[in-house]
Amino acid sequence: MSKLGTLGARLHHGEVGYDFIKNRKIWYGISILITITAILGLAVRGLHMGIEFQGGAVFTTPKNMSVSVAQAEGYAEDASGHDAIVQKLGDGSLRIQVAGIDTKTSDSIKDKLAEDLKVDDERINAELVGPSWGEQIANKAWQGLAIFMILVVIYLAIAFEWRMALAAFVALIHDITITVGIYALVGFEVTPGTVIGLLTILGYSLYDTVVVFDSLKEQTKDITKQTRWTYSEIANRSINSTLVRSINTTVVALLPVGGLLFIGGGVLGAGMLNDISLSLFVGLAAGAYSSIFIATPLVADLKEREPAMKSLKKRVLAKRAQGTTADGTQEAPVTGEDHDDEPEDAAPAVVGPRDQSATRTRGRGRPSGKRR
Repeated sequence: MSKLGTLGARLHHGEVGYDFIKNRKIWYGISILITITAILGLAVRGLHMGIEFQGGAVFTTPKNMSVSVAQAEGYAEDASGHDAIVQKLGDGSLRIQVAGIDTKTSDSIKDKLAEDLKVDDERINAELVGPSWGEQIANKAWQGLAIFMILVVIYLAIAFEWRMALAAFVALIHDITITVGIYALVGFEVTPGTVIGLLTILGYSLYDTVVVFDSLKEQTKDITKQTRWTYSEIANRSINSTLVRSINTTVVALLPVGGLLFIGGGVLGAGMLNDISLSLFVGLAAGAYSSIFIATPLVADLKEREPAMKSLKKRVLAKRAQGTTADGTQEAPVTGEDHDDEPEDAAPAVVGPRDQSATRTRGRGRPSGKRR
């Protein structure tokens, strides 16, 4: 078995692990800081809306142009009097976008560009884009997002419980805010491809969260019937037991998206691929982070406020205090009670090898013979 597979098995069985729940305030602080940065970037810089949302004209030059992007931007701004966006495509042609112009203006801009670029004006393709089409896409996207959120909350509340539904909702808002904020900070153009990418990442983010929630639901079944572990400890076990799977699925998804972003967009100049790949790349990474560091710790916080969970925590701590020896080691209390009804898989993840003292002392002091 590979080292990663061995680590995954040890994490699943609770032999090793990291206490995510105990350090949840650190993760909350990091998330709040990132979110505030994203919101400030959105407020200060704003989103760079594409021509599909503003309206204007798109000019496409012939292949293998020797003019640089900076020179083409200068020519387009001089010809139109507006800011221009120029992208060099993989075949060497230039895609020049100028927002806020009409048909008559586009004809004169086309002629001026042909003169500056030293090409025949008939070889420059001009397309007019109206803002109404982009507005329709944006409105449909907002409607789809609202419907998706409502259905997700209802489903999770029925399949799990309302606390998990609330935590998943917070994680989704967290992922969208960070993705949109990075778009504002980086200055990438917001196109219909961006909208598609934003809607796509919601499914990936929810998938990782539901995987952890499913494990948590299974391991906390009849939790109040045992006095070995608190809810937070079992929640931590759920995160660790699914950690390798979450990392694997996220890395596998990020590799092709990273290829689109850094190779297709950065090297080949793939135009709209930049817009959709950036939203997917940031959203996938944020979704994996939120499912581990935000959603599950938040569920544990909410559950620990319940009277039943508070009572369970007191019983667990009291039992552990009773089993603490003089040298500070932890032993299972000799109470003679039957633990067969306790979930054997509900062991919390710990840092380092699992403590075997409880196993060695189990049954110590119990009279020999069959249990009556």
